[in-house]
Order: sequence, then structure tokens, then C-alpha cells
Amino acid sequence: MKHRIRPAILALLLLPLAATPALTQQHFPGDKAMEITQQFVSIGPRWCGSPGHAKAEAFLRNQFSHDQLEEDTFTANTPIGAMPMRNFIVRFPGKKNGVIVLTTHYETNYPLRNIGFVGANDGGSTTGLLIEIANELRGKTLDGYSVWLVFFDGEEAIESWQGTDHTYGSRHLAAKWGADGTLKRIKALLLADMLGDKDLNVQKETQSTPWLSDLVMQAARNTGHAKYFFAREQAEEDDHMPFLQRGVPAIDIIDADYGPHTQLLPDGWHHTAQDTMDKISARSLTIAGDVFLESIKLINQR
Repeated sequence: MKHRIRPAILALLLLPLAATPALTQQHFPGDKAMEITQQFVSIGPRWCGSPGHAKAEAFLRNQFSHDQLEEDTFTANTPIGAMPMRNFIVRFPGKKNGVIVLTTHYETNYPLRNIGFVGANDGGSTTGLLIEIANELRGKTLDGYSVWLVFFDGEEAIESWQGTDHTYGSRHLAAKWGADGTLKRIKALLLADMLGDKDLNVQKETQSTPWLSDLVMQAARNTGHAKYFFAREQAEEDDHMPFLQRGVPAIDIIDADYGPHTQLLPDGWHHTAQDTMDKISARSLTIAGDVFLESIKLINQR
């Protein structure tokens, strides 16, 4: 992340199930996404240019070695000079003419490179989420639109979230796809960010495409997860913005309220060494996966 812009006995027995849907096998396997996240986060810090970043790249490459994988390499002009970066794009073809894009970022915060910041939630959890979504899609016939997964590099600032010192990978890819006509094929872009939080409370990101926000809320209702979505509103500068600015319907699905806010940690666990695996849960990843897969179905029905 991201810079905030701010602001009857049977019936009784069944009540808990109605209030909190049981996570049965029909739900997205958040436990598997959690295992992948653990493996990924165990790499350690993965800021751009680090040995950990190279290991993260190798991890993604290995996950998609038998898929339609594109490595989108580029050089970013940063406050500390030219820096090589790499987006990963995985394509699952569909029968309908058009594309649904699911995205996350995978690197960790560069300014925090010396404190052992591993980004279990911020970058790690949604990388695990998208990899398990790929496992759910792989080998299936997609009767709807093609689904592409994008793992952005360089979402985090190199020095500070000022000017263009952030979202390097998404800005690069949005420009590239704008030039070659790919953007015209995109029906919707869904960005996943910080969705492993045990205390899941996904905000309504106010700059996102309104109809897509409504659709994601409907997906949350359909899957029994409405209480985890959109209780509050807030704007975010994140990887969806370069696509929104080029007319692509896009939404940032994010829980930026992460951990207790104290005098010592005014922004909770976000961008601190406390962003570790014990702060995230398989249940939250199940909820997120359910809503993402249901959103794909709803977009295909439009």
C-alpha cells in the first residue's frame, strides 16, 4: 500500500450458521491460500533489487510454469535512479471476447528494507490469494471472459508517496496496454490488497467504478459475506488508479484498517515489522476468494 486520502429451538441452533456462514468445502479454500502465503512470506523481505525479490520472482515463475505466463520487464525511473522491475501476467482463456483482470502487488516496502518487513498482509496475503484462485481456474473451461492475473511490481514507494514515486508496475502496464489496444478488451479490473487481515473489514474505495463496487457488494451478499464489506468509505491511491484514469472499470478491494491504532503505531500494523503471519487468517482469505470468484460470475452475466 498506498497512500490514504482519508476519512423454536431448531431456529436457535441454526442462528449462528445464518449469522456466520459455515466455511464448507463449497467455499474457496482459504487454508490453501494461507499455505501459499506462508511459503511466499517465508522468503523474507522482497523489496525491489534485493535477493528476496529475486526469490519472489522465482516463486511466481514456478507457480505458473505450465500456464500462459508473461514476464513484463521494464526499468523504472525512481528517486534513487533506474531500477529494474517485473510484472507477472498469467492468462486463463475464456470463450467470450473480453478479459477480467485480477491484480495484486508482490514486493515489500523499500524504505522498510532494514527492519525485516515481510508484508504478510501487505502484498503477501493477496499474492497467496491470487495463486490459489489460479489453482481453482486451472484446467477448467471458462465459458465467460478470459481471466488474467497480474502480479504488479513496484507498487510501494521508493522514498515517499509523493508525485509518481509509487505504482510503478501498474502505471507501466496501463500505458503499455493502452498503446497496444489491450485496455479496450478489459471488462473489469479487480485489485486485491491487504485482504488477509484477521479482523476483515473491506472498505468501499470511493474512487472505484460505481457499478463495479455495487457488483462486488452483491457478490458479498450472494456468498454470505456482506458484513465484511463496505461499512466505511475511504479513497486510496493504489494500483487501480492508472487503469481508472484510462477508462477501465476498476475497483480497489482493500482493508486498509489493519491492526490497533496506538500512539506508537498510529497506522496500526500497516508498514511496520508487525505485519507478520500471525496477523492474517485463512478465514479472511476464504471470504475474499469467495467474493472474487462470485464477482467473476456476475461480471460474466452483465
